[in-house]
Order: sequence, then structure tokens, then C-alpha cells
Amino acid sequence: MIVKNKLLLEDSNIIKLKRSYKSEMMDTVDLVVVGAFHGRGKRSGTYGALLMAAYNREKDVFQSVCKVGSGFTDEDLKKLPEMLRLHVVPRKHPRVETGMEADVWFEPKLVLEIIGDEITISPIHTAAWSVIKEGFGLAIRFPRFTGRYRLDKAPEDATAVDELLEMYRRQLKKVAEAADGGVAR
Repeated sequence: MIVKNKLLLEDSNIIKLKRSYKSEMMDTVDLVVVGAFHGRGKRSGTYGALLMAAYNREKDVFQSVCKVGSGFTDEDLKKLPEMLRLHVVPRKHPRVETGMEADVWFEPKLVLEIIGDEITISPIHTAAWSVIKEGFGLAIRFPRFTGRYRLDKAPEDATAVDELLEMYRRQLKKVAEAADGGVAR
């Protein structure tokens, strides 16, 4: 029997079902690095996480969608500060919209491929701000770097906000269909 994302077994053991096991977010997205957060512990001296954004074509801005710190190899962690060094700016770039305050800001240049568990609404991230719900944007839950640097893409060629909206709506449709026993309406 499944009760609120938990599978109850006959011998009263409980297995938690994470959304990632259901693969709600099937597609990767190409996002732009717009900020970084200093690492701690093992990541001291490098970036612990990157602030990532999608491109809003209508407004010609980059809107934050996640803070990613997973999926990076030790080599990536050494390479990223050097790759981003020339793009450091003293404050948030005028074409960046976010509710987060990064330790280091960048002009939007570097595109990375990201995967996550699902797309959710967020009071902090600004992608599709107030489109789904007033005062909320879209965010990628449990984002991970795939290891792929998209050096072949300009920042304006990254995943667009309207593409994220479509992915979010498809995800909601799948959840609704599953709740109805797989019957599309």
C-alpha cells in the first residue's frame, strides 16, 4: 500500500519513494551560470555551488531556476573557477533576475547541462515569475550537473523559460494521468 510517497510493507517496514525513482524530469536542460557560492570543507577554495538561469526571450534576461552543487568531479571543481574567471562582475549582472544573493556574480556566458528530479514552484527563483502562481517562479528540484559543458551554445541558446513552463505543464499532466489510473482526459 502506498501512503503519501511511502510504501508500507506487510511486516511494517517503510520504504520512502523519492520522485527521482519515478523520473518526473526526463529531459536535461541547458542552463547559464550567473553566480557562484564559495565552497566549504572539501570544496574550500573553489565554488561549492553555481546559480543557474534559463533565458527569458521576451524580456532578454536570464532568470534563476536552481542552485547546483551535485555532479561535479574534482577536475570540474578545479576547472570552473578558471573557466569563469574572465566573466566575474562586481555585482549581479543587469540581465540577471534572481531572488538569491550569490557570493560571486558572472556575466551570463557559460552554459552547462543539468538534470533534476522535477520542476517545482519557488518563492526564490524567478524563471516564469508569477505565471503559474502569483509571487512564485519555477525551480529545478535536486539539480545535478551531467558533466557536459555546452561550449557549442551561446547563453541565448540555452533552455528558455517558456520551454521550462512547457516541461512543468507536461509533468503536471503526467501526475494527473497517473492519479486517474493512466487515463488521459
